[in-house]
Amino acid sequence: MEIAHEFRFFRVYKHGQVEMFHTIEKIPSSDDPITGVRSKDVVISSEPGISARVFLPKVHDLTQKIPVLFHVHGGGFCFESAFSPRHQRYLTLLAAKAEAIIVSVEYGLFPDRPIPACYDDSWAGLRWVATHVDGNGPEPWLNDHADFSRFFIGGESAGGNISHNLVVRVGEVGLPGVRIIGVVLVHPFFGGTEDDKMWLYMCPTNGGLQDPRLRPAVEDLGRIGCERLLVFVAEKDHLREVGKRYYEELMTSGWGGTIEVVENHGQDHCFHMEDPTSDDAFTLIKRFASFIKQE
Repeated sequence: MEIAHEFRFFRVYKHGQVEMFHTIEKIPSSDDPITGVRSKDVVISSEPGISARVFLPKVHDLTQKIPVLFHVHGGGFCFESAFSPRHQRYLTLLAAKAEAIIVSVEYGLFPDRPIPACYDDSWAGLRWVATHVDGNGPEPWLNDHADFSRFFIGGESAGGNISHNLVVRVGEVGLPGVRIIGVVLVHPFFGGTEDDKMWLYMCPTNGGLQDPRLRPAVEDLGRIGCERLLVFVAEKDHLREVGKRYYEELMTSGWGGTIEVVENHGQDHCFHMEDPTSDDAFTLIKRFASFIKQE
């Protein structure tokens, strides 16, 4: 079969068939006996199908509410899952270390649901979490334990891109009852690499290389709806320079918050997902957690 397009994560044949290079493994939610973190799956919307995995750390004081992290997984907008084994391991450790509830959204992926499904589904998930502000939402863990004055958004790679777009939208239209303290972008994907063509292909309604979802616009950077931002970049990552550029452009955008960039020396893209118990991965998770705990 003749190939029409070849990208990092998939190829497209002349007759229209898409061949993905990655398969998605999903596992059931489970409770971790070592950390005491519990997890469960929830349905956010049946049409379109949007769901999430919720992680609840061991709660020592039932009278004290704990922070919330809305997490967006990576995977090039076309693979990976909030229900994958590596996200189960990683988010269990992060929930335990940060002592925070984590809601990891399962959004639509290309080719079944092309971009902008990932952005729309994640926004729907974020709004669903916000329905628990008054303590009468559909998920008891959020009603009972979530402190909506200490709310965070974060994700890695494509999830970092989506997280940025979410907080821009919050800055535009708000999220009533929710105070977004900070956003964490781990090795985020933005425009400026050979992968731009792949993103444009996955988004049939794209606005070209200057589409603000791909290449953050200066006016969007200036109205990001949070107080603090933490960006991780990895020394050997092909996305290192776009992460650094994001930091530099945000610094000069007029945004009134604080931003910090942390470089993972000697490491490649999303190394912490492969073995979250390694020394460097533990250091990243510890820094992420301290950002949430505001230490």
